[in-house]
Amino acid sequence: MKFLQNYPIKERQILTKSGADFIKSLGNVAVREAVISIFEGENVRNSTEFITRRRLAISNGAMLMMFIKSSFENPIFIETLLDQASHSLILENLRKNDRWILEWLLGLNDKAVQNILRDNPAELKNYQSRLSTAVNDSLEYVVSNFGDIKGTLNVNGKKTSINWDFMLKLMLSVGAQTLTIRGSEKSTYGKLFEKLILGTLLEILGFEFIKETENLKSNDKVFWLSKTEKRESDATLIYSLGKGIRFDIGFIGRGNPEISLDKVTRFEREVTIGKTKHYLGTYVIVDRIGDKSKITTLAQEIGGDIVQMSLSFWIRDVAKLLKRDLNYSHPVLSMGDEELRVYLIKQIKKIDIIKFIR
Repeated sequence: MKFLQNYPIKERQILTKSGADFIKSLGNVAVREAVISIFEGENVRNSTEFITRRRLAISNGAMLMMFIKSSFENPIFIETLLDQASHSLILENLRKNDRWILEWLLGLNDKAVQNILRDNPAELKNYQSRLSTAVNDSLEYVVSNFGDIKGTLNVNGKKTSINWDFMLKLMLSVGAQTLTIRGSEKSTYGKLFEKLILGTLLEILGFEFIKETENLKSNDKVFWLSKTEKRESDATLIYSLGKGIRFDIGFIGRGNPEISLDKVTRFEREVTIGKTKHYLGTYVIVDRIGDKSKITTLAQEIGGDIVQMSLSFWIRDVAKLLKRDLNYSHPVLSMGDEELRVYLIKQIKKIDIIKFIR
């Protein structure tokens, strides 16, 4: 299993780094760009795509480096790759990132291990044998139909020969790696961006981010973000003693109106925070609601409001609700789209946006 050492150490650590840690490593600038695009009405999946692609590019590059270095050190690395990978998976006590790399070399991810191998190590050898046959059959096909390929890759003065066998096994590994990374990040980034968006939204609107709620004062205009997985609001805003708004956010599309309504109805209006009773309205922020949906009217009937992120510069919609419910006025209410875009970019630069997920 010596070849695993050729997968660069720093990049190997990225594989199992949490989504929060990876976003922190990108820094404020990259994350701000994504959040601004969401304020402009772009889908969160589109906004986080560049983060995923960056992680994929780094990981795929690391996989290529492992292939090149291992082939340089061992002339029969490619020929014996599948056998080495399956043998190591069966016998070795592996860390998570090493196990993932070995699975990828066999065209597997964790879900495939569960579904194809049924988590049974005894099935791995049989799978590897059938995979070898499939790769060899594919090798014969591409050589026969596309012609042979020959060449060398030169990395830091080390030359490695490449052929179809090298390329097919590299692409097999990269494909499985891509499935793993995309699968793990789909839900992770959604949860992280809920905090990033809410925190940035409320700070731009003039409220102070706090972590402790014990010493609220009558003149506080503050908010905090949920710290737990309990059925509580994602953010709570206190405008003055006894008055505030709860925010619940979810990237819920038009196909899930019942989930949106559930978010509105789950909260009581009267809540004790510290020693004071607060009367809180509820704003639910969702991705999109269908044109014929009655969810907005239903929400209003039970004292809640829904804001759609698919609408351009929906921050104004939140500001309008705050004006109506708390008599709180903010300059964004009078801004046109272009002026608001410039304003948001200027204001978000002042915010340490990563603090919302620390």
